[in-house]
Amino acid sequence: MTVRLPLFPLNSVLFPGLVLPLNVFEERYRAMMRELLKTPEEEPRRFAVMAIRDGHEVAPSAPGMPDPTALPERGPAAGFGPDPVKALHGVGCVADAATIREQADGTFEVLATGTTRVRLLSVDTSGPFLTAELEELPEEPGDEAGALAEGVLRAFRQYQRRLAGARERSLSTTADLPDQPGVVSYLVAAAMMLDTPTKQRLLQAPDTASRLRDELKLLRTESAIIRTLPSLPASDLTRGPTSLN
Repeated sequence: MTVRLPLFPLNSVLFPGLVLPLNVFEERYRAMMRELLKTPEEEPRRFAVMAIRDGHEVAPSAPGMPDPTALPERGPAAGFGPDPVKALHGVGCVADAATIREQADGTFEVLATGTTRVRLLSVDTSGPFLTAELEELPEEPGDEAGALAEGVLRAFRQYQRRLAGARERSLSTTADLPDQPGVVSYLVAAAMMLDTPTKQRLLQAPDTASRLRDELKLLRTESAIIRTLPSLPASDLTRGPTSLN
């Protein structure tokens, strides 16, 4: 089935089940939040998050380098070129905004959670913010997803231990981790320190088993690298930066 939702491009990948904090200050996204606030509280306040392939999360608002005479971009598609579809990855995630708080200066603090994967079909730039026509993507388990999830969890715990050791910090591995294959696949994808293209590849895997197989290879590779090169820059494993927009 298809659905039309407000579109929020980000320089990061959102996975189902993961929390997304946002500090919304650009006018186009403030307009989006004002529109979402019109939805009754008992109904989901949904928007789609798509990772940016080629563009700018925050549109230029003043002349700058390399051309100080260049005019700032305006409008809902600012920073994404004449065809926003080409500037974005083709698969994203629906976000359900549990909290939308307007601040005294007109910005918004938002706390949302990823719910469903979607494929981007088209983008409408005619309104005050981007909207998208999206196709919901089912999550198929694939072959041997349960056994793969167990292997990924073991490899993930080893990855945690080695990462903590490389940073000369202790990291508890006693916390309960989920055992549902789909949840495991998304949690590990979000928690690993990977670049955006790799996270995007994991998001758009054809099924859970394929994602878990990919993660198992990545975890083994990353753990081996950490063991060989134990001096790594500090970075929290399970907490990503809040988007500036």
